[in-house]
Amino acid sequence: MDGIATKSVGAALRHDSALKHTTGAARYADDIPEVPGTLHAALVLSTVAHGTLTALRMEAARAMPGVVAIIAAGDVPGENDIGPATQKEKLFADPVVEFAGMPLAMVVAGTRDQALRAAAAVQAEIAPLEPVLTIERALELGQDVVPPQVIRRGDAAAAIAAAPRRLSAEFRAGGQEHFYLEGQVALATPGEGGDMAVVSSTQHPSEVQHIVARVLGAGYNQVTATCRRMGGGFGGKESNASWVAAAAAIGARVTGKPVKLRLPRRADMIATGKRHPFLYRWTAGFDETGRITGLEALLAADGGWSLDMSGGVVFRAVTHAVNCCDVPAVAITARAVRTNTVSNTAFRGFGGPQGALLMEDVVHRVAAALGRTPEEVRARNFLGVGGNSDELPYGQRVEGDLIARVWAEAKAESEWDRRRAEIAAFNAQHPTLRRGLGSMVLCFGISFGIRHLNQAGALVHVYSDGSIRLNHGGTEMGQGLFVKVAQVVAEAFGVDLDRVAITATSTAEVPNTAPTAASTGSDLNGWAAHNAAVAIRGRMAEVAAAKWGIAPEAVVFADNRAWAERAGANRWLDFGELAKLCFLERVSLSATGHYRTPDIHWDPVAMTGKPFFYFSYGAAVAEVVVDTLTGEHRCLRADLLQDCGRSLNPAVDLGQIEGAFVQGMGWLTCEELWWDAQGCLRTVGPSTYKIPGSRDVPPVFRTRLLESAPARVDTIFRSKAVGEPPLLLATSVWNALKDAIGTPALDLPATPERVLMALRNRG
Repeated sequence: MDGIATKSVGAALRHDSALKHTTGAARYADDIPEVPGTLHAALVLSTVAHGTLTALRMEAARAMPGVVAIIAAGDVPGENDIGPATQKEKLFADPVVEFAGMPLAMVVAGTRDQALRAAAAVQAEIAPLEPVLTIERALELGQDVVPPQVIRRGDAAAAIAAAPRRLSAEFRAGGQEHFYLEGQVALATPGEGGDMAVVSSTQHPSEVQHIVARVLGAGYNQVTATCRRMGGGFGGKESNASWVAAAAAIGARVTGKPVKLRLPRRADMIATGKRHPFLYRWTAGFDETGRITGLEALLAADGGWSLDMSGGVVFRAVTHAVNCCDVPAVAITARAVRTNTVSNTAFRGFGGPQGALLMEDVVHRVAAALGRTPEEVRARNFLGVGGNSDELPYGQRVEGDLIARVWAEAKAESEWDRRRAEIAAFNAQHPTLRRGLGSMVLCFGISFGIRHLNQAGALVHVYSDGSIRLNHGGTEMGQGLFVKVAQVVAEAFGVDLDRVAITATSTAEVPNTAPTAASTGSDLNGWAAHNAAVAIRGRMAEVAAAKWGIAPEAVVFADNRAWAERAGANRWLDFGELAKLCFLERVSLSATGHYRTPDIHWDPVAMTGKPFFYFSYGAAVAEVVVDTLTGEHRCLRADLLQDCGRSLNPAVDLGQIEGAFVQGMGWLTCEELWWDAQGCLRTVGPSTYKIPGSRDVPPVFRTRLLESAPARVDTIFRSKAVGEPPLLLATSVWNALKDAIGTPALDLPATPERVLMALRNRG
């Protein structure tokens, strides 16, 4: 733990690998020393968006130096299927090619360069079929990858018809490339009797285990998947990492040698899924005060060629479509349509950010129609405030007082009223520059939408010297999960954090785990590790109690000791001494822990229930400046306030909030995925795909955790999730841009070109 030794839960401690990250000592999958004989793989990817594979010309590639094997669909020892949700997603095209970038074959060679050169020499013959490349066309054809999901409350059509005012609109939001620093990579090593060990850069080792077992025709118990850390994931290594690992494992099975597959950045961007682009169409009814009484909406996501995780994404989108607002009558339909593009997948927020955009668009257009501010209209419709219901359309209640509180505090701390006047004066004096001020308030549900995923396991050992080994099902992708869970264990034993050894996630140690996703990493794994530690602590307390002749409940663990006061005599043992005594008394110092989220349920037919354990709240204010001649813009200042409950580690949480905001700002302003008319992605690297850089971070960047607001449900130490919710705060930048250019209509991403088009359409 790099020498960390201090109080645990609630302390602002550095990331457990911070020193390793900054010195280059942190070891990632590609850094593992290769054993002699390790081979390297490279994929052959389709350049055609839709067609029938009629032939693969491999002769030239087979004759190239170092080539050991070329593997296609017919060479898969088990099933040619890598679908995470349904078994209908082929790893290698056979025979239909579904998108430009679909793997056709894989070359295995002595070196990576040899494999890449040989893969480029494989020639594919594909009889073209007409591709479907847009959401609109897929809607016309009725091509859904999952049945539509509809949430209804009341009679939306009647409420809209009866409303004094009505408004309809359509807008779009683009997708987003994960652009993790460490690309997709896996190393597969064959063992005895069909065993396979896989080191994978994955958010979901259990899924890697399952998919590898499927393609090999093996049992889960023959596959061990391991991950110590990732160089970023953001959802892109939840399902996509599994098929990369599966391909490496097939190479290892066919050749009998360890095989590493590391995708070049270009191939990574072409072959792996993105954040789902969305098309929105809505009609709302409202009154002169801005109260929205009825809403009908369609949220149509581009699912790409296969299901992947689109069902869960549109579920979260539809359950977050009204965000923090109360609408008495709604009919909101979420669809994920099938196109001949890469299968879109999980991305930080998992559809929640796309869902929340709907209500922000409604609020801003209603405000413009009434001559009011968006902040007035949003507040008029806050859940649980001013006589409004605190119940979401699917029946779950929220904490309206926290919604009102985060907005009130963010508005005051950002000096909203003063800056509004200042910006108005600036805009009156400048002929080409326009400044704008925007806000966002979020209400984000925490739990997996699929009930059985809301569980976690952990394994804790206390050794006879008092050192502790921790393993759990969560994965570390830079977000600080490992240090947080280690803090929980240290707190349970009353010891310094440097006694706790953090170890790689492995399906051989903790089986049947959920992915590290949905912002549940600390919630689930923290409780599982806590339960394991408490079980061991109870046994240790019994040993100490027997020695001192007291009740086990009287033994206290704190300050690296176990102690008790009796008859005025202070009795204690060093934690290590007590561990040694337990060993001598033949007491087990190892325990598994398990946790499942309580009190969640969902009726998928009625689309009602309580799918989330709790909600996280937050608010933001952003200021931008726009050059109306070029459309270029810059975020000048951001004030963020995020509800983290009673934070396990404020330093880590603040970093997560800042990173989520900047990543969300990239999605909404500069990250544009562009496919040509043939369905080929052309933004395939940093030269053509613009992610935020250091100069895009607001020069004035103020972030604060909501104070004195412990979680009101029994979360681990009353903390709250922080990974995904703050990404929604970046919506304040979109809203500020609309304020600056004087129009509520602005498609996303709000690139300079789109800003100029919006200005032109404004007239």
